[in-house]
Amino acid sequence: MKFSTLIDSVVIVASIALLPVIGGAQTATNNSGEPIAINSNNLFTHSTNVSYLKPFDAAFLAYQGNLKAQGIPSGSALVSQYQTGSLTALDVVKAVVNAKKLPVQALNDKDYLNAVESQLISFSNTNDLSY
Repeated sequence: MKFSTLIDSVVIVASIALLPVIGGAQTATNNSGEPIAINSNNLFTHSTNVSYLKPFDAAFLAYQGNLKAQGIPSGSALVSQYQTGSLTALDVVKAVVNAKKLPVQALNDKDYLNAVESQLISFSNTNDLSY
């Protein structure tokens, strides 16, 4: 087994183990009435001190099918649409915002969008593994 395959497998197992934490995220609102994820186990603090759901958790919500109501496919369909370019990190972040798990400001946060993009890439790489 290649080392990269082992690492990808560990990431997948850890992701599955963290699913209850992700599913238990609660939302609250900030002063402007926009939702903010408040589960301290899965917060991502940006330099502007706005707390977001971690990019990995946002992408994993999509992967696990928790954004189907917002039109985002899950699992291999998510990976396939991402690989063909019919789905982007921005699409996923919009869906998470619409699901009220992220504040609207996340849509303009390039660092956050890039981090979600990285997670989608890692899902793509993991999906291509053969054992």
